[in-house]
Amino acid sequence: MATPIRARYVVCGDDALTYRLVWELAVQYGTRVTVILPSGKRNHGPQLGRLPGVRIVERGRLDTEAFHAAGIESATGLALVHQDDVGNLHAALQAQELNPELRLVLRMFNMSLGHSIRRLLRHCRALSDASIAAPAFVASALGEVAPTFVRMPGRTLYVTRREDIGDPNLVLCGLADTSGGEPVLLPPEEDRCDLVLAMANGLTQPTEQLARASRRARIADRWRAASPARIFGRRASRTLNIAVLVLLALLVLGTGLLALSDGKLSVWQAAYTTVLNTVGGANADLTLSGAEQVIEVLLALAGIAMVPVITAAVVEAVVNARLALALGKMRRPVAGHVVVVGLGNVGTRVIQQLRELGVPVVAIDKTETARGAQLARELEVPLVIGDAGREETLREASVETAKALVVLSTDDVVNLESALHARAVNPEIRVVLRLLDGDFADRVQRAFNITTSKSVSFLAAPAFASAMLEREVVGTIPVRRQVLLVAEVTVEAGSALDGGTVAQAQHAGQVRVVGVWPASPQWRVRWRPDPDSSLAADDRLIAVTTREGLGDLLTMASPTPLGHGASSATA
Repeated sequence: MATPIRARYVVCGDDALTYRLVWELAVQYGTRVTVILPSGKRNHGPQLGRLPGVRIVERGRLDTEAFHAAGIESATGLALVHQDDVGNLHAALQAQELNPELRLVLRMFNMSLGHSIRRLLRHCRALSDASIAAPAFVASALGEVAPTFVRMPGRTLYVTRREDIGDPNLVLCGLADTSGGEPVLLPPEEDRCDLVLAMANGLTQPTEQLARASRRARIADRWRAASPARIFGRRASRTLNIAVLVLLALLVLGTGLLALSDGKLSVWQAAYTTVLNTVGGANADLTLSGAEQVIEVLLALAGIAMVPVITAAVVEAVVNARLALALGKMRRPVAGHVVVVGLGNVGTRVIQQLRELGVPVVAIDKTETARGAQLARELEVPLVIGDAGREETLREASVETAKALVVLSTDDVVNLESALHARAVNPEIRVVLRLLDGDFADRVQRAFNITTSKSVSFLAAPAFASAMLEREVVGTIPVRRQVLLVAEVTVEAGSALDGGTVAQAQHAGQVRVVGVWPASPQWRVRWRPDPDSSLAADDRLIAVTTREGLGDLLTMASPTPLGHGASSATA
């Protein structure tokens, strides 16, 4: 029997993130990959099998036999991207027993557990695709730049709009020109970039405008929540509301007619007599005129109906209030809120970040046992249980007065139905749509005029691939449906950049060097380095790159360039 080809990397999973990660490794970086999945003929198996350099191992469970078949003993890295924190950890421990030097990349939702695992296991990185993607959905819902902050030696960098920068000297580099249709990343003319990377100086508050809006939203939310009319109106049924309004109208009408029929009574006296007669019951008086007798009869009937109606309204309001408290529906905002559909991994992160920003939120999920349902209750986020693909469910979440709808379920059909229904009810609503298929998302966005559509796997895969390749990607910057990376790359001795210049490392549209950290320990990072400044071995470049640009930069910084010369990446 022939010995199977040993892959450098092994990936375990069968979903959209698996496909995007394997595509990054096999197509973008040209590595060999073995994928362990239940079947190569179902789900993403056929797509994965068509990628160059990809080998499929069909196994129903991850055990020692499956890892042996994938050649884990000679593999460089293993990515476990199932949506099962405990299962991924169990598989990681098995694989590490077979190959102690194996680099592990684990997909985790519970990042508290993930950070603990990273300290306990060697060569291990724990990443959350939900945490990576959530800021992009939040930013799109608010119509803001993604709240991206990158911690660097001696500096904190953040993404913002050029017009929001008070001091132009704080702009580190231009990132993209988003004024047209598709954003132009890292153009050679930096002045045309409206999206920039800036340096925080302890005085500038990049989120000050958002913070003010958040404070206003919290105040408005509390005011609406404290309104007695709002509390009663939400807790009582429509029928009871109508009945109460009819009774009130009869009281007002009775007061007016009584005042007009007896010119001796003032308005107050007429109201006084009306209320007493209504509450106390009829008091027949044959000396009254016919009109006054009719009024007495009407008031008597109103009095008979008033007590049960008010009792029913109060009882229903109390019962509904208790049910709403149990289901997390208290203090539902009526306007200016964000409706989040789907409380899975990503939806849970999104509602958490929106509430941290002080933005009023209403959540929708088809089941009360969704991952984020308990968090929604703890955060006092109103929760509507129902099918988001139905207009009635969206109206229950007040989508007609919402400012944004973020649809994050894992069902593309439901997501699209929700977006189209919401747009029909509220043509001005900002729609942020999650679609698992990136190409389909692009076409839907153009065809249906959806504000923005995003793929979680598209946003998260570059970070997972970089972790597999042991590349120090210190941050990701989502720009609509594209992603820029902030990376540290070491210039190795004998590489094309050893003795070269910063200009040689840069490539318009792909790589922009924003800082150089010299090898000498007494030197600090040189931000905005001169393009003609020299580079030496062990210098570290801090660069903003595309995924393609990172591959070229790493090739140039390596002592054995693989098919790319220095001239190919010259600005």
